[in-house]
Amino acid sequence: MRHEVTVADTADAVGSGDVPVLATPRLIAWLEAATVRAASAFTGAGQTTVGTEVRVRHVRATRVGGRVEVSARPLPSTTDRRLTFLVRAVDGAGRLVATGEIDRAVVDRDRFLAQAPDPAADR
Repeated sequence: MRHEVTVADTADAVGSGDVPVLATPRLIAWLEAATVRAASAFTGAGQTTVGTEVRVRHVRATRVGGRVEVSARPLPSTTDRRLTFLVRAVDGAGRLVATGEIDRAVVDRDRFLAQAPDPAADR
């Protein structure tokens, strides 16, 4: 998945810093989106995946206008319910921007939503 960094993607814009470069939270969102796509091969009817852990090192800044390609591939430790993905991001010149692992869990969509607390009940 390829992305071009816009002003809306910067640390200054998302509140994670005060510099006009790709924000780590936005980069993690892009990496998670790549895991969602890759996880679809592990889900059946009525199932989805949810993120459970993120371990990412953001090692290179990317300016507005720069391009970032993100990828996710399942690690051999992946099981039926617990998925671990190796994630990477590289810039337009092929330089490493980020690397790490993201875990997802396969869940029954309806059961998961039924167990999520209703915020209206807290009022």
